[in-house]
Amino acid sequence: MIQVPEEIPLKLEDGFDRIGRELALPTGFPPVVLDEAAWVAQVPRLSGEDLTDVPFVTIDPPGSLDLDQALHLERLRAGYRVWYAVADVGAFVRPGGIIDAEARARGETVYMPQGKVPLHPQVLSEGAASLLPGLPRPAAVWRIDLDADGRTIGADVRRALVRSRERLDYAYVQAAVDTGTADGVLGLLAEIGRLRLELERERGGVTLPTPEQEVVPDGDGYRLEFRLPLPAEAWNAQISLLTGMAAAAMMLDAEIGILRVLPASRRDDLAKVRRVAEALDVPWPDGAGYGEVVHGLDPKNPRQAAFLHESRVLLRGSGYEAFDGAPPKEAEHAAVAAPYAHVTAPLRRLVDRYATEVCLAVAAGEPVPADVRAGLAGLPELMAVSGRRASAVDRACVDLVEAFLLRGRVGEAFEAVVIDVDERRGGGQVQLVDPAVIARCDGALPLGARVTVRLTKADPSTREVRFTLDGSP
Repeated sequence: MIQVPEEIPLKLEDGFDRIGRELALPTGFPPVVLDEAAWVAQVPRLSGEDLTDVPFVTIDPPGSLDLDQALHLERLRAGYRVWYAVADVGAFVRPGGIIDAEARARGETVYMPQGKVPLHPQVLSEGAASLLPGLPRPAAVWRIDLDADGRTIGADVRRALVRSRERLDYAYVQAAVDTGTADGVLGLLAEIGRLRLELERERGGVTLPTPEQEVVPDGDGYRLEFRLPLPAEAWNAQISLLTGMAAAAMMLDAEIGILRVLPASRRDDLAKVRRVAEALDVPWPDGAGYGEVVHGLDPKNPRQAAFLHESRVLLRGSGYEAFDGAPPKEAEHAAVAAPYAHVTAPLRRLVDRYATEVCLAVAAGEPVPADVRAGLAGLPELMAVSGRRASAVDRACVDLVEAFLLRGRVGEAFEAVVIDVDERRGGGQVQLVDPAVIARCDGALPLGARVTVRLTKADPSTREVRFTLDGSP
């Protein structure tokens, strides 16, 4: 254990750096990768239709420069048309090349409070390949037609040149909709997004309304917040899901590709979650699926928050399934309640570029390029490794900030909600009301109850925070 004198508190930035070293995050790109990226940024492979007259916009968190997607929406006589432009990383990066080899070692962009470890050099991810406004960019453009209820009736994808008109953020979109000033694309985003959410519920899909624990800058330091996603984020996510479902259907029909899969819930896990719902008085009507139950639950309600946390066991175990020939037996993603593929974030996730190349070839009636085909088989394991690493980084950073913020408050009492009970070891997890901390707690914890807990440990050197139920021996 590293001992940190109290008069010299551990700097958070030093702690973040240590996390990067512990989890073997890359600290930069090799010169040969940077040189090739700088060269290909100047000579992208430009092909396909000129769609620069389509008024695309991007919607991302404020300050984002790695812009993967841009959208334009139209109302048709009997439905809608979704134009979804995805950054064409394949116009710059060839499978088997130097940049691709580095990307396969990284798998995905890793985000940390003080910065990120990108999948591609910034000259591409935040420059030549990013769908920045006002600049012509190569893209894989999806055109998806929907009926009046939001159901897909046709989908196509092709290479094209696009030019985004404006970079928007979620708060701006939400404010426009809430104030009634959203027209054109933003008004249609809300309209189509709500239709797609209703279809998700009908087919048994699940979007958990759980708050996200985030590390955010605060002056010269950081703080923790629980943040509920805005409705505008859910609407935008539905367009991405719609595109991923169209891509999965295309690859399944062609019998080649890579899917994002999640097995159906195990009977024992489902039975346990139903028992938790009953214990917490969460309604579960006869015949209702899990997706119907969680829809409309309020994460601010302690008992419902505990149920949402406990029920996440039903959504664990996702992965990737590559196939070249007969499609896999387990081809669905249980939370989407349909076959689904990752194709909308190629600047930040390796698998999306390969899946997009497959779809572009299939839609054009051409053979999938041999180098793309050869690279599919190894992707599931590569993405599993990078996903575990990214999750570990995220959890370690949150743990560090929790311990750092609470380091001088050992012995204090806090109000909390019990969100998990460990039936084997005793104790469980509590979520503090303020600050936004989730941590281990000892004692006989009543699931879903509001309790008072006392801080017994907050050690930034080990990133450990621990509480005990107030009044416990």
